[in-house]
Amino acid sequence: MGILAFLAAATLLALPLRYVDDGAGFGQILSRLSFFGLVLILPAMILGAVLGARTYRVERRLGTRIGAGVGAIVGWTSFFALHWAAVAYGLEGRDQLFRPVLFAGLEDSVFFYAFVPLALPATGLVLYALFSRGTDFGRRRRLSFYGAGLAALAGVLVLVASFDFLGLVGALVSTAACAAGGWVAGVGYARAGGDTMIPPGSTIRPREPRRKSR
Repeated sequence: MGILAFLAAATLLALPLRYVDDGAGFGQILSRLSFFGLVLILPAMILGAVLGARTYRVERRLGTRIGAGVGAIVGWTSFFALHWAAVAYGLEGRDQLFRPVLFAGLEDSVFFYAFVPLALPATGLVLYALFSRGTDFGRRRRLSFYGAGLAALAGVLVLVASFDFLGLVGALVSTAACAAGGWVAGVGYARAGGDTMIPPGSTIRPREPRRKSR
């Protein structure tokens, strides 16, 4: 459901681009985000299942906030990672999906080489904060903020090195759409593991069995 929410939000958020100039920007951004969403379906299902099995349940409000925050980090980082790879490996010459190339000329900047050393630790910090069972919530939150800061810096450096207006719009749409998808996924995260994963001392109450109609 999170991926479907992401695709729906991306379509709605990118829709105004259809009425800018010749409307080509709408197709260019949406096609890349759709490709990104389809690629993520299977990994997202696996990671969601592992997360539900490893972690305690949380209140719905907290679960949706966490989902939206992690989704925003994923959307921002992944958009720049996808186009960093397109520039690095010349994907515009192999697949029409990456034409025209965004952030052209990025490979000529020293910031091109700084992206991966920033994006990988950011991803590792966020994943550790999500999946670690022996870490208290305060430390998880701090690790998530550190990861978000590194991810934001990586994207900003790409923009500074090779500013692209359509690329900036695409990154913002990706971030907002992934935040929406993460919010929806957070509803499921709040129910992760069922009643067996209610943490000690929690205000969450087990579900009462449904009464059978006579």
